Amino acid sequence: METRAVGKYIRISPQKARLVADVVRGMNVDKAITTLKFMPKKGAGILRQVIESAVANATQDDQVDVDSLYIKKIAVDGGPSLKRIRPRAMGRATKVIKRTSHITVILDEA
Repeated sequence: METRAVGKYIRISPQKARLVADVVRGMNVDKAITTLKFMPKKGAGILRQVIESAVANATQDDQVDVDSLYIKKIAVDGGPSLKRIRPRAMGRATKVIKRTSHITVILDEA
């Protein structure tokens, strides 16, 4: 049975989060959490929280065996961007776009 968790409006660019998501896609949940725990990227901690949330959602159903869960699908979509201004030389200003992500994790039993 599929279980899902969604992290919305996460302050990391989707491109950086997808680099981490590609590493753990298709892995067993225990192995994925261990891999993310020792990965030195910002997105690893964020993705680990979303995966642990999906596992917690799966434990609410008595029919699901938590030990046999694997990551069926991870989707990292872009959220709304925050637009900021950075002062530059000679009175000018440039736009700074701070991107956000929506991370969806779907777990399934092997």
